[in-house]
Amino acid sequence: MATVLVIENDPTDDLRRLGEWLTEAGLDLSVTRPHAGDALPADLDGYAALVVLGGDQQAYPYADGAPGAPWFPAVEGLLRKAVRHRVPTLAICLGAQLLATAHAGTVERSPSGPEVGPAVVGRRDAAESDPLFRYVPLIPDVLQWHADEITELPASATLLAASTRYPNQAFRLGDRAWGLQFHIECDTAMIAEWATDSALLAELGYDPQLVITACNAVMADVEEVWQPFAARFAALALGELDDSGPRPSLPLLGH
Repeated sequence: MATVLVIENDPTDDLRRLGEWLTEAGLDLSVTRPHAGDALPADLDGYAALVVLGGDQQAYPYADGAPGAPWFPAVEGLLRKAVRHRVPTLAICLGAQLLATAHAGTVERSPSGPEVGPAVVGRRDAAESDPLFRYVPLIPDVLQWHADEITELPASATLLAASTRYPNQAFRLGDRAWGLQFHIECDTAMIAEWATDSALLAELGYDPQLVITACNAVMADVEEVWQPFAARFAALALGELDDSGPRPSLPLLGH
């Protein structure tokens, strides 16, 4: 069975539903928790794919030059190796920001303020030729929970999804590494944990229970879009993704 290296940066953001989807699709998950003292591997030898999850830390250095977490330079090194050696990679929220900073992109506190709760993003034209995003709907449902923003993508990145306030919502580096600013892994219990004494919700003046209820209402829609996306990522890692067939197209009027 093909094994995926999963880097969990924060105990409050585990694989949750995404882990179930990847396992159902045939992948074995090897979860490393550097926040709990686990050592990161020096390279990706023996791994079929890499998944980097989110967290409450910042992807950019502090004012004194210290990284957002002590292990972030090692994570960025693995992300660079993954892109260089074409290891299928999925990086979510903070993970996507680290994928960007690892390749000379820019992440900073968003001038637009925090983005929290259910939302939609718009698929870009470039997604039509992307092996994973080409089957994603034009305006898919997502879950947002972040205050930082990728303000400048790496020069070699392909933008795949955007929104008005946060233009860089999803991107690809090379042909096998994807960054998602939004969350697809959350279940309602995870959202409820995040909402408890949340500084972001307090900053926005949002009622935590209303946010939990709103997120819960779109869970089925999020799964409908992103479970097949995760399955295609797994198929890519397993060497089983067939992307040679005709692309789906809208029917002509009158036919």
